[in-house]
Amino acid sequence: MTSAQSGTSETPTVETSDQGATPRRAGFTYALGRAVIGPLARLIYRPRVEGRDLVPTDGPVIFASNHLSFIDSIAIPVAAPRPVHFLAKSSYFEGTGLGGAAKRSFFEAIGAIPVRRGAGQAALDALDQQRQLLEEGLTVALYPEGTRSTDGRLYKGRTGVAFLALQTGAPVVPVGLIGTDKVMPKGAKLPSMKERITVRFGAPIDVSVHGPATSGKARRLATDEIMAGIHALSGQELAGVYNEPPAQSPIDKIKQALPHERR
Repeated sequence: MTSAQSGTSETPTVETSDQGATPRRAGFTYALGRAVIGPLARLIYRPRVEGRDLVPTDGPVIFASNHLSFIDSIAIPVAAPRPVHFLAKSSYFEGTGLGGAAKRSFFEAIGAIPVRRGAGQAALDALDQQRQLLEEGLTVALYPEGTRSTDGRLYKGRTGVAFLALQTGAPVVPVGLIGTDKVMPKGAKLPSMKERITVRFGAPIDVSVHGPATSGKARRLATDEIMAGIHALSGQELAGVYNEPPAQSPIDKIKQALPHERR
């Protein structure tokens, strides 16, 4: 996500999403999905779940996880001891006919909330949707790396998750996912039933000790602490760089070389 220069005292202005002031929440469909999909997934995939007792039972919580596979967004809600919301591309909810209805119902059943992805204002809109959910005492799940790791390494975290935690005061629960890339590698149409996954929840992190959300230094330190928590749980090799596509133009190469926050 885009942001102000690292180390500045300015904070981005978060405006209301074009989908309305209130983000769409999971309702009956999610309750039904949690009652059906959760037990079925646990029966078929027998996930190893560790640290469930560390997750706060009420109040706002941010799950910050590594990202290896499409099914990460299924694994976390299945393993978590309380309902989880996460953002998904709005295109998943906009299909027509029976296929579109089935896809929409599936994503609603696993707690997904539609958002238009992208940089700039779209990124700020996404943060605003998550902030509103947290302010109502709900939980959200985010991937600080920004996108899936295709080589299994853990990439540097972007500061959006820290900004959200510092802005709302919500504790951050680090999550380490192991084996989801083997159950459903990138490009696979269906998950394998031969592999097992592990979901590890860590102790909640209070990032407020690093300073206010308006501080670029606080956002960076908080992000690094969160990523250290994820690394301790996942055991992945550290990439030491951001997970972003290669720059295509000289201007993009210069932008990537300059020190700045990645939201």
